[in-house]
Amino acid sequence: MKSLFKKEIIQFFSSPIGYISMGIFYLLSSLFLWVMEGPYNIIDHRFADLSPFFQLAPWILMFVIAAIGMKTFSEEFRSGTIETLLTKPLKPRDLVLGKFFALWWAAVFLLIPSLIYVASVYYLTQEGMQVEKGIIWSSYFGLILLEGVFASIAVFTSLLFKNQVSAFLTAIILMFLFYYGFEGIGNFNLLGSFDYFIQSLSIKSHYENFIKGLIKIPDIFYFLLLILFFLALSVIQLQKKQYRS
Repeated sequence: MKSLFKKEIIQFFSSPIGYISMGIFYLLSSLFLWVMEGPYNIIDHRFADLSPFFQLAPWILMFVIAAIGMKTFSEEFRSGTIETLLTKPLKPRDLVLGKFFALWWAAVFLLIPSLIYVASVYYLTQEGMQVEKGIIWSSYFGLILLEGVFASIAVFTSLLFKNQVSAFLTAIILMFLFYYGFEGIGNFNLLGSFDYFIQSLSIKSHYENFIKGLIKIPDIFYFLLLILFFLALSVIQLQKKQYRS
């Protein structure tokens, strides 16, 4: 699994799609945070904090992680190299975990340049005021967990299709559904008291607690459970493909 992890990381840094995705992420986030007027503009927000960045980041990361992860298995099936991987002394679980952790690590690496935003907020803070460090780091922690969920979804959808575009679009649909879709359905108030349960299935409702500086065990457990759910589906899907071949 370690060798597969290293191989995937090397491919990430040697492929232009990784750098392009990173460039798109920071181009869009910088435009929304510093240039364009709107709810995400930090200067218009009139408070020297990074909450607009953490509210915006999941929407951009849906596309970025789906783009990076769409070829995780799809390319292996398209090129036929999956057969070589399956003949190695690696279990389907090891293949899934190796590719998942590589994708998750790449997504976390993507966040490192955003520390410039943290420095900018410190610079903008007026004398006598303090930046809420705890909220910033709890928000980063929540965002990293969120990236883990998105990475597990991207790995799963890449196992469903040989076509990378299909894997990309399906990943975005699932990410949107789990991030906001359930909350949106619950907001219609069609199911009475059951609406709260539907809303609790939404990633957004758990992620926003981290943005508020609240690190709760149930929220952490929710993210980890969701990651395990999609990884389990990925292992099952790979085992099916292995059996068919």
